[in-house]
Amino acid sequence: MGALHEGHLSLIRLAKTHVDRVVASLFVNPAQFAPHEDFAAYPRDEARDAALLAGAGCDALYAPTVDAIYPSGFATTVSVAGLTDHLEGEVRPGHFAGVATVVTKLLIQAAPDVAVFGEKDFQQLQVIRRLTRDLDLPVEIIGAPIARDVDGLALSSRNAYLSAEERRIAPALSRILAATAGAIAGGETIAASEESGRAALLSAGFTDVDYLETRHADTLDRLGPGRLDRSARLLCAAHLGQTRLLDNLAVAPAL
Repeated sequence: MGALHEGHLSLIRLAKTHVDRVVASLFVNPAQFAPHEDFAAYPRDEARDAALLAGAGCDALYAPTVDAIYPSGFATTVSVAGLTDHLEGEVRPGHFAGVATVVTKLLIQAAPDVAVFGEKDFQQLQVIRRLTRDLDLPVEIIGAPIARDVDGLALSSRNAYLSAEERRIAPALSRILAATAGAIAGGETIAASEESGRAALLSAGFTDVDYLETRHADTLDRLGPGRLDRSARLLCAAHLGQTRLLDNLAVAPAL
């Protein structure tokens, strides 16, 4: 959606290892923003983004207008049931319908052999994997590892909203997630570890925690409160001032 950073460019480089030519889409999608969210303020600089993409080896840029994606009379929505009912889907109703619809359109328009999406938006990645399977779209979906700053903060376009003091606090998110994942992997109960993680975030200076939950790695189904017995994903969304940060980590049970 623009405001590109090293995380986005890492997707281009990963794609180049799979295919001969790479196309990037650039589109700030109004359908995935709620009325109270930051669509109007979302950072946009197409010329800068195009230069960064070219420097990373991107061969073509597709930057459609809103009218090109949603022409007059557009009346179709792609909805993925189940995966979108919780976490981001619960906090941001309608968000994933907007994501699924625009991604479906972009994949049909670009007709790629593979498509690369970052694991930072892990629930989104799983939604895209599901819709491509369900709709028989002839594309392989590849997840790219989360790109992080040297202090561990997951790279995000919205990091630009952080004040200097908030930016100092922000890396606590990745540290606390790592500690929580380590506790779960080490045999502590999921419920107790999640509770401790949420408390640690608030103590570190985060103003609110939408969720910090351990979910099945593939289905994102909620796991029981006891000890972990399967591969999982620890996902979190937390507010730091006016900025909402997302992060996640893989968690494996102790051997």
